[in-house]
Amino acid sequence: MKGNDCYNHLKVKLTEKTANVGVIGLGYVGLPLAVELTKKGYTVFGIDVNEEKLKHLQEGNSNITGVADEDVRTAVNNKRLIPTNDFSTINKLDTISICVPTPLTKYQYPDVSYIESVVDKIRKYMHKELLIILESTTYPGTTEELIEKQLEKQGYVVGEDYFLCFSPERVDPGNTNYNTKNTPKVIGGTTKLCSQLAMCLYEGAVDTLVPVSSPKVAEMSKLLENTFRSINIGFINEVAMLCDRLGLDIWETIEAASTKPFGFMPFYPGPGVGGHCIPLDPMYLAWKGKGINFNCKYIELAQDINKSMPKHVVNKVGDILNTHGMAINGSKILLLGVSYKANLGDLRESPSLEIYESLKVKGAHITYNDPYVQSFKDKNGMEVQSIALNYEELNKYDCVLLVTNHDWYDYEMIAKHSRIVVDTKNAFKHIHHQNQNIFRLWGTNK
Repeated sequence: MKGNDCYNHLKVKLTEKTANVGVIGLGYVGLPLAVELTKKGYTVFGIDVNEEKLKHLQEGNSNITGVADEDVRTAVNNKRLIPTNDFSTINKLDTISICVPTPLTKYQYPDVSYIESVVDKIRKYMHKELLIILESTTYPGTTEELIEKQLEKQGYVVGEDYFLCFSPERVDPGNTNYNTKNTPKVIGGTTKLCSQLAMCLYEGAVDTLVPVSSPKVAEMSKLLENTFRSINIGFINEVAMLCDRLGLDIWETIEAASTKPFGFMPFYPGPGVGGHCIPLDPMYLAWKGKGINFNCKYIELAQDINKSMPKHVVNKVGDILNTHGMAINGSKILLLGVSYKANLGDLRESPSLEIYESLKVKGAHITYNDPYVQSFKDKNGMEVQSIALNYEELNKYDCVLLVTNHDWYDYEMIAKHSRIVVDTKNAFKHIHHQNQNIFRLWGTNK
């Protein structure tokens, strides 16, 4: 079959829910998507190379915050979700959604090796009448360069023999208001027929679909979203350091500015940015710009500022200890929170890890507590364990450094029993302890 025949036959399968749907990569993006597709009535083959992850899923256990064990168990028991590491399954799939990581190399260049690996597998088991949707965040042109051109070498014509789209993931781990289903989904098809089939697949599984004219527009839209955030976070971090020099309260300043009902959107300073998106996506855009001799000044400046924040935190801790007649070297420091975001156990690009290593290098006797992260490996590959948090024994530490503001923490108890608290998140804003032992990262400590 070719052209409209392929399109019509596949559309019938999607409409009648008889299509075999594939999701490659069952992480923060792929698993929620797979579960939503099963709820719509599809049989979903979830392909992943992580044996431990597959074992948990086959037992009906979710490995992702925001995806309930019950939903996974129901889908697996009803044989609607079939976790597997067998890529030959592609032979019988009608659609493939690619949800694999896209990290940066140590030189801050895009690492698309995971996408390339998946495309190699697709080429091996490629067949006509297949809808392929790339969801992994990447630079404009990836869908065309890494998928369309590779399949073209095998004689497949996009829009006729098979169908190709880019639809960026918009997952915000830990967000209790927005999830895969109610977050609008952008879809950029290589042809109109490609977009229409992707809309047919995702309709119902996602509440709102937003078609755009091409994969490149869809790719660029995702980078724009997160680069916008990166630049504004970099800006507010710089203003926070300026307020610190001026003796002004950045938090009060932001609160005052936020009363303007138009023309202002509040962003907040912090110890650095983490997660898979904000630290990485802007560099994909900057890298693409360099390829066409365009220097993305704002992007790189914001990246530099944001990456400097862990160092700023360490310097601030040193200054505060100095005012109390101590140095970092030899001090006992307890770090509270190592995940990159409150109420999650996600360590990806977490600034806490850099802060931990820097304090350790400077001679601190540093331990950590995180209710969501039981252990992590330091830069030497040694496992570091979270200690139990006993509020009444916090005074044995010279400094308690809050980096991640988990709701689990009792901030009143921390303030009451700690000798010195360094607050990077303004988590103690409503606590005024009589000993004035709380020091915020920026501005006054009133």
